[in-house]
Amino acid sequence: MGEVELSCLAYAKMFLHASQFPRCSVNGLLLSSSPAGGDVCITDCVPLLHSHLSLAPITQLALTQVDVWCAQTQQRIVGYYQANACVSDSSPTPCALKIAEKIFEQCNNAVLLMIDGEKMFPGCRVPPIVMYERKDARWALKDKHTIMLRQWEETCSVVNQLFSSGDQELLVDFDSHLDDITKDWTNPKLNAKIMELVAPANGNV
Repeated sequence: MGEVELSCLAYAKMFLHASQFPRCSVNGLLLSSSPAGGDVCITDCVPLLHSHLSLAPITQLALTQVDVWCAQTQQRIVGYYQANACVSDSSPTPCALKIAEKIFEQCNNAVLLMIDGEKMFPGCRVPPIVMYERKDARWALKDKHTIMLRQWEETCSVVNQLFSSGDQELLVDFDSHLDDITKDWTNPKLNAKIMELVAPANGNV
């Protein structure tokens, strides 16, 4: 597997998801809008659950719905992320490995990303993520030098602005959608807010 690039949009939503439910394990799917093959560019994510991560029927329902939505929006599922309830534990759980394996069956360069809760603080100099790749029939730590989050300082600035404004409350995961189906798990409002902040941070008008 080559390099893995993580967009500001994807990172911000993962960070807000974990921040919205700090005492819970949370998970989600990593998406790409780039063609299959070569390096992996994670352009977006879909926050899934913040309770009962191991419930297979709910996970399968979410995977099916996201798969349909991806087909409609020219995206594909390329990986899985999870933050454990215990901030000092960033190891993949059996649930994480099982879902990642299911994604790998459809995407042979799928990635498994674990959020390092101990590094989730303002001003952190490196992305608080631990990434795994499928290698020799198992999930192994990926060389950190092949993980890219372009313009990290600008991304941190965007995330800090979102967090200080309480925008984590805008995030809707699939769990929340099941509780209230009027809530949109594709997060159009939050996506728009993030992209508004990304443009000036990157020096665009």
